[in-house]
Amino acid sequence: MSKPLSDHDRRKQISVRGLAGIENVSDLKQNFNRHLHFTLVKDRNVATKRDYYFALANTVRDHLIGRWIRTQQYYYEKDPKRVYYISLEFYMGRTLQNTMVNLGLENACDEAMYQLGLEMEELEDMEEDAGLGNGGLGRLAACFLDSMASLGLAAYGYGIRYEFGIFNQKIVNGWQVEEADDWLRYGNPWEKARPEYMRPVHFYGRTEHHPDGVKWVDTQVVLALPYDTPIPGYRNNIVNTMRLWSAKAPCEFNLKDFNVGGYIQAVLDRNLAENISRVLYPNDNFFEGKELRLKQEYFVVSATLQDIIRRFKVSKFGSREIARTDFSKLPDKVKFPHDVLPGSSLNCLCQFFEQAWDICVRTCAYTNHTVLPEALERWPVELFAHLLPRHLEIVYEINRRHLERVAAKYPGDVDRLRRMSLIEEGGQKRINMAHLCIVGSHAVNGVAQIHSDILKATVFKDFYEMEPHKFQNKTNGITPRRWLVMCNPGLAEVIAERIGEDFIRDLDQLRNLIKFVNDEAFIRDIAKVKQENKMKFAVHLEEHYKVKINPNSMFDVQVKRIHEYKRQLLNCLHIITYYNLLRLFNVVSLTVALLQAAPGYHTAKMIIRLITAIGEVVNNDPVVGDRLKVIFLENYRVTLAEKGIPAADLSEQISTAGTEASGTGNMKFMLNGALTIGTMDGANVEMAEEAGEENLFIFGMRVDDVEALDKRGYHAEEYYNRLPELKQAIDQIAGGFFSPKQPDLFKEIVNMLMHHDRFKVFADYEDYIKCQEKVNALYKNPKEWTKKVIYNIAGCGKFSSDRTIAQYAREIWGVEPTLEKIPAPDDKH
Repeated sequence: MSKPLSDHDRRKQISVRGLAGIENVSDLKQNFNRHLHFTLVKDRNVATKRDYYFALANTVRDHLIGRWIRTQQYYYEKDPKRVYYISLEFYMGRTLQNTMVNLGLENACDEAMYQLGLEMEELEDMEEDAGLGNGGLGRLAACFLDSMASLGLAAYGYGIRYEFGIFNQKIVNGWQVEEADDWLRYGNPWEKARPEYMRPVHFYGRTEHHPDGVKWVDTQVVLALPYDTPIPGYRNNIVNTMRLWSAKAPCEFNLKDFNVGGYIQAVLDRNLAENISRVLYPNDNFFEGKELRLKQEYFVVSATLQDIIRRFKVSKFGSREIARTDFSKLPDKVKFPHDVLPGSSLNCLCQFFEQAWDICVRTCAYTNHTVLPEALERWPVELFAHLLPRHLEIVYEINRRHLERVAAKYPGDVDRLRRMSLIEEGGQKRINMAHLCIVGSHAVNGVAQIHSDILKATVFKDFYEMEPHKFQNKTNGITPRRWLVMCNPGLAEVIAERIGEDFIRDLDQLRNLIKFVNDEAFIRDIAKVKQENKMKFAVHLEEHYKVKINPNSMFDVQVKRIHEYKRQLLNCLHIITYYNLLRLFNVVSLTVALLQAAPGYHTAKMIIRLITAIGEVVNNDPVVGDRLKVIFLENYRVTLAEKGIPAADLSEQISTAGTEASGTGNMKFMLNGALTIGTMDGANVEMAEEAGEENLFIFGMRVDDVEALDKRGYHAEEYYNRLPELKQAIDQIAGGFFSPKQPDLFKEIVNMLMHHDRFKVFADYEDYIKCQEKVNALYKNPKEWTKKVIYNIAGCGKFSSDRTIAQYAREIWGVEPTLEKIPAPDDKH
């Protein structure tokens, strides 16, 4: 088979199609050498690969700066309504290649590096991932920033500049071990500190009530120092800003005690204040009610709101003079969607009640990302009172007024008052932040149609009955720039040859591929790109994971944070069943890859240990050979996703129906030519609508079936006793077949599956195995398989984050997206 093309060659091919703008290569070389010399203070004799990366990053950044300044000037001149997207997570990954794609520079940079004798892919690999997120939610925020810039919205991302991002994961003797992700140790060429916009944030203290109002006194102050990162739109000369806050202790921090011992201790204590932005909490879909987490939430919200109000007051670019003082106009100029930090923002906006509350509700919109009860925030009142005493008083006042409205609408319904209260009584008093968000926002949305329907029918039923006009759906999406053009240039080229390049801005145009579904040459091209991606990924796995896999086997991939509701255990049971079958019969060769956990989550770590144990047995069984390989890819992150997703044949989306809000990995696999095996959960439902249910492998219970089973009672042992293949697999796990040195190692996993499995793995096992048999049968017919792939790619248009953001903009934020370009900095007109 021919050697797969490198990304360098691929991008050169794409640029033939005009996907890269023509830039002056000699200028780029000159600027590269200038940065190497003046910025990095190196010459070619002593420069390292990392120096070359930094020189290239600075050269590309130069092309951003003029557009960045021009964009901000443009916003000040036009004074549009601005959108502030606040999230505790922005999982950005690498920036260099994405910037080159969006500015149309990649071909010129490739050529410049080639002429300088440097390998572009090697330089790109020197960049650290900005892993400031846990998974889907943080990556969604990053995709949204790309789409907001590409749609010409005056939008800002606000978050925390964590010193340590998502942990580096190592697998040692089959167990997960976490290491700190020191992503800033070599510096970050994309950020610019803005100390002139530093803001004070207050904590602790007490309140004093006076005739002229309430004062919050004796507080501890932490300074929020902003760092700005440019976010370029796709070929429209717009560069928006992501502003991340870093915590700094004020200079006078505890220095009252000026004997030498006290002074030294006071300086050391500055670390306590600065811990706020030290590390990202590594929990996904799980609420951890720690003081530091609440501090982080309030820190980002307080600093951001101060910054928003400063910008609102000033109208002229570069001016610090106050031009606006009428806050009733704030909702006309500011939209404030918030999700992972529900509620803190509402507290800040509500200090003067009637008018403030009206402004707050008209300005804020709430996106809910989960229905799992353990993931929704419920802060202990005691902790809130200690950290934010004034805000607790405001929450009580909001709740009093809210309950008055409920009582007026539903007189005598005491139980409804209890259910809808912002304060949960009974045991430890807690503030239900989701309730606070609904009450304090003018719009509430879920992130897939099924999820939004579940919110209205169950979790927020009372609120929906009272204010149905607030509730909407906004199905999630992914940016096609990173998740197709950048990570799969071969596929982007094949598509562009058939339908032109406008699909990159308007993904709905992929529908036009349906007319090529029986085109022999197109089928061949799609299959060829997939095979090349698989060969390339196989080489990567061999180099980095020392695992040799058969690139002609089916790549069956489950990319998820490890969580019981995502049911990696169901996948494990299939692998064991398949392994038992393989030892008897000759079936389709399979490579299964599974991914990462959260630390501190015991069950998740045990699931990882089970996966690695299965791999140890299966991968070393001479009877099986290379017909089945099980790989746990350690330290999965955005950059590994960009390599692995284009190589996948089968995408596992197997959560229990009604538990996954949306999913976005499912969309990435679909866009990159993998077929989906999944339940009718999250966005899978809409994927089946768009591509045709017959073109996905749908199995298992629907939401109604899950509810019916709950009412009837789920008894795992019934399935265990009825299904011999399931019984064999469970007995092997329980009996130490996969852990001969520690036969009891997985007893608690078996015990959980048999006696307290909330997510009903066994109930879907039989249907899942049958569905996998259909997958194997189709995989033996490559032409029919590829036709289904084409239907899937053609059905991806809806799942662009451009569509998601356009809907948010028009239906919630009240702004109109545009594909118009603004003039480039060197455009004199």
